[in-house]
Amino acid sequence: MSMGRLIAACVGKAEHIEGYSPLTGINKQPVAGPVSIGMQGIAEDAILDRKHHGGRDQAIYVYFQGDYEWWAREGVAATPGLFGENLVIAGPTSASTAIGDRYTIGNVVLEVTYHRTPCMTFAARMGDKFWVKRFHRANRPGAYCRVLEPGTVAAGMAVTSAPYAGERITVSELMEFDLAKDIPLDFMRRAVTTPIREKTRFKYETRLADMF
Repeated sequence: MSMGRLIAACVGKAEHIEGYSPLTGINKQPVAGPVSIGMQGIAEDAILDRKHHGGRDQAIYVYFQGDYEWWAREGVAATPGLFGENLVIAGPTSASTAIGDRYTIGNVVLEVTYHRTPCMTFAARMGDKFWVKRFHRANRPGAYCRVLEPGTVAAGMAVTSAPYAGERITVSELMEFDLAKDIPLDFMRRAVTTPIREKTRFKYETRLADMF
């Protein structure tokens, strides 16, 4: 186990981004006091695109302070909530975070299920039409998590990180296959042994079954 710290807890409301017509909750801001996290995430947080965000397997989006520091060196003015994340954690990074890793913050327990895939809403938020490609190239996606134990968190709290004991499939490794036409069979076999989000598990298991 390793220790980290919760830098910020962030929520967003439904609003429009300049030059982008759909309503979105991506513009998240840090909350000064405690935040209640349930099995579906933070109740006060607006999630408009339910096809790609939210649900039990993607209840909380975590971004890592170490990755934000990398972006700052790349000229991005990184502040908590900029990427639409719910929690900013100091300690881990995307490259070291695997499916099944768990974060304990007070009485809250989170389990990593998948990586964040950039979209046009994200590009609009960043005001950069090339952002999707840039985010992919950086391969620092942050992590979606399911909530194993609900509770309350607040900035400044200690975060305990427990690595998954089985196959280590990092969120950065997963992101590399976002645009791939063919995913190696061995990789899919390894991935389905982890607590990966059910949508991806179904896709991989279906592909594997079709091969035989």
